[in-house]
Amino acid sequence: MTEQLSSITPPPELVENWYASADDASEDVIQGISNRAAQWGADQELEACVQWSIDNQHPRWAKAVQAARRPKPLSLKQQALAVLDDCGLDAAHENAIRRALEALDDSL
Repeated sequence: MTEQLSSITPPPELVENWYASADDASEDVIQGISNRAAQWGADQELEACVQWSIDNQHPRWAKAVQAARRPKPLSLKQQALAVLDDCGLDAAHENAIRRALEALDDSL
């Protein structure tokens, strides 16, 4: 059991880097490091689950779990389209901007 727990505990060097990047040792810094440590452990566990799924012939499940647990942030294009929906422009202006945005590559 100790081996399993240690695999999701951040290495001391990583914690030192987090601490060194902080300006002081306030409660906020300690909370921030705790949050980073928890996220790091959760990421390690997710990766282990995904790898297990792939190794056991469940790659679709692995991709679905990874997408659900670590959704990718909206692209700039998706963000701009969402803002456009809420901005209240007249139809002609909105359609012109929408067509321009939709013509952009989705990776933007």
